[in-house]
Amino acid sequence: MDIIKRKAYAKINLCLDVLGKRPDGYHEVSMIMQTIGLSDDVTLRKQDEGISLSINGADLPTDESNLAYKAAKLMIDTYDIKGGVKISLKKSIPVAAGLAGGSSDAAAVLMGMNELYDLKKDKDELCTLGVKIGADVPYCIKGGTALAEGIGEKLTPLPEAPGATILIAKPDLSVSTKEVYTALNVSELKAHPDVDGMTKAIVRHDLDGVIERMGNVLENVTIKKFPVIDDIKQLMKEHGAENALMSGSGPTVFGIFYDQRTAAECFGIVKNSGLAKDVALTTFVTP
Repeated sequence: MDIIKRKAYAKINLCLDVLGKRPDGYHEVSMIMQTIGLSDDVTLRKQDEGISLSINGADLPTDESNLAYKAAKLMIDTYDIKGGVKISLKKSIPVAAGLAGGSSDAAAVLMGMNELYDLKKDKDELCTLGVKIGADVPYCIKGGTALAEGIGEKLTPLPEAPGATILIAKPDLSVSTKEVYTALNVSELKAHPDVDGMTKAIVRHDLDGVIERMGNVLENVTIKKFPVIDDIKQLMKEHGAENALMSGSGPTVFGIFYDQRTAAECFGIVKNSGLAKDVALTTFVTP
């Protein structure tokens, strides 16, 4: 096979807790991850040698600093692949948004290279490779609904989350995940989300139980710096969202709605508010 096409899906964090800082400098987390329908298109084509990367839809580097490029190089080096790859990315997931767009692209390249060169590696082996690129990459390889622990690489699959309509809104700013975690003082956190309770609600297929347990301790850092995030949250809740939360380190906000009509009306309100640059309607998906 000389060409592979894959979807690279975005994720949101239904809840995100940080338990402490590890000796290696990373933070210990406990969070519920969920794939959503917003996606990038990733196309891989065989070439005789080397790696080339082109990107449509975002101004991003196309060299070794790009996670998709890193993923291709890691596969070639690890499995001594005799050949190269031409990667084309069509970006729809907002950049530096807390939606794991770069990690998802990298995951798609790892899986795509596995197919392109018929390596027959399973997802667990690809996840072990993926964590070398980023903590979210193993989750992006597996997708769906999952409890993520450790630095995010220890995954426990969960049943599909109850169906809902999701409104995504990203303000016109970018957030550094590293800076957010560096600024977080875990000892000063006054409340932690009920990750165990949300896990049980998902197992029960209880959407209300999921909604009432949404929480993200990183909001304590990012919203202080960018109050517009809270403005978007409140606007969504005022116009029909059952709850709204920042995803990851931000700045993207997602709102959960019981029905599409209410979500569509809120979409228009958020779009016209000027608070967000990127606004989209989607759903939970299981790739």
